[in-house]
Amino acid sequence: MVSRGRSQPMGAFRRGLFHRRMAIIFGLQLLAIVITCLMGIYNVAPVGAVLTLIVIISALAWFAVRRQWAPVRRLARAVSHWEEDLSPDLSHWHPDKLPDPTDADVATLASSLYGFASRIDGYSQRERNFTRDASHELRSPLTVIKMSADMLADDLSLGEFGQRSVQRIKRSTREMEALVEALLILARESDNGLTEEDFVVNDVLRHELPDVLEMLEGRPITIELEEPARFVLHGSPRVFAVLCWQLIRNACQQAEGGTVVIAVMPGVVTVTHRGEAPAPSAANRHGFELAIAQRISERFHWPLELQTREDRRHIARIKFPESMPAAA
Repeated sequence: MVSRGRSQPMGAFRRGLFHRRMAIIFGLQLLAIVITCLMGIYNVAPVGAVLTLIVIISALAWFAVRRQWAPVRRLARAVSHWEEDLSPDLSHWHPDKLPDPTDADVATLASSLYGFASRIDGYSQRERNFTRDASHELRSPLTVIKMSADMLADDLSLGEFGQRSVQRIKRSTREMEALVEALLILARESDNGLTEEDFVVNDVLRHELPDVLEMLEGRPITIELEEPARFVLHGSPRVFAVLCWQLIRNACQQAEGGTVVIAVMPGVVTVTHRGEAPAPSAANRHGFELAIAQRISERFHWPLELQTREDRRHIARIKFPESMPAAA
């Protein structure tokens, strides 16, 4: 892979060649039209023949200009076909493969785009390698920790202090799993690997609710799911679950106690904390979880709004512009 397409010196191409050719074409066109007009004025040729010659001369000039502009047009077509997950084939724009009578400006543009496409392809390959390796290397130890904690929790000889420690391990492991999944989603430049489908957001929330309750075990916080509406969303259910996870985690981190209410309304999901005031160490509502949630909402075009009311209610509202009502 070539990082910069500059193996052939730019001095091999003549600068201003395109402009000179354009000047020659239009100069010859002007001369031919003047001669044709003089032939008509002095009755050397009939008016119909003069008009026909003018049209022919203009058409020939147009085809000549189009031929000179062809390299720029082919380059623009190659760039316009640049797909999100596939770099354009610019191998024929390598400086070594450009024809000799090429304008230096066009050659510079072509070789720069060739180098740019090569670097983008390298970045994409490194991003795919990183997300694949990081996904395996981070999730594997978390799975081992989670399984070991489950085995310890079933040990009847474990005392009360040990049980509390195991619950903290399980809670931290579940939070780390959600964090790793969120970071891997954001690390991907494209949405490859994310299964998109039509799903009911209520069903996804109900499926995630047991994990949320497990995370809050031992804390004076209750979770309520209100469903005055049901709607369908097209996208990745995993991304939606991770986004809601971050908002729920943020609400729980900011609170000493109370109730976290997850409400599903037409095209909107809200996460509201009601109850005790935030702890002094968690007074700043714009924490790490909100930063991740904001980036996910921007990435997938799901607007996120934050609101704090006087009755100590903190509301995070996610809007889904392309939602559809769910069938009864």
